[in-house]
Amino acid sequence: MRKFILAAGLALIALPAWAGDDWMPPVTDPLVKKECGSCHMAFQPGFLPARSWNKMMDGLADHFGEDASLPADKAAAIRAYLVNNAGDVAGQGRARKAMGRLSSADTPIRITDTPDFQRKHRLPDWRWKDPKVVTKSNCPACHVEAERGLYEDD
Repeated sequence: MRKFILAAGLALIALPAWAGDDWMPPVTDPLVKKECGSCHMAFQPGFLPARSWNKMMDGLADHFGEDASLPADKAAAIRAYLVNNAGDVAGQGRARKAMGRLSSADTPIRITDTPDFQRKHRLPDWRWKDPKVVTKSNCPACHVEAERGLYEDD
């Protein structure tokens, strides 16, 4: 049986019955998909709280060792999308659990540093060294429908 949800008020998405705990609202903004997705998967804003997205957007000149600076208008539009859809603001799907495990004092800028990620990814080192994975932030390596917000890995 499939569930249907209205993603970002734009379109109905068919979800498998198991998706409730492992679903994260997908990125629907074309600018975010283009700018963030040009170097890595455009991560769903629900994985981090608004304060984390603000901190990340404030540091685009050194974005994990890369200069990801953007024109002010694009940066403002991306920031607004990320903050308005952050886990502590929108709180849909997996975001509710992810935010419940995060201290209000924490402002992680890596999804992989969050308690929710670490709890769900207690994997042996050989798994992370797989050439298909390369980095812990390569979600689609194990979660083939990650960009759609589906994180079932079986």
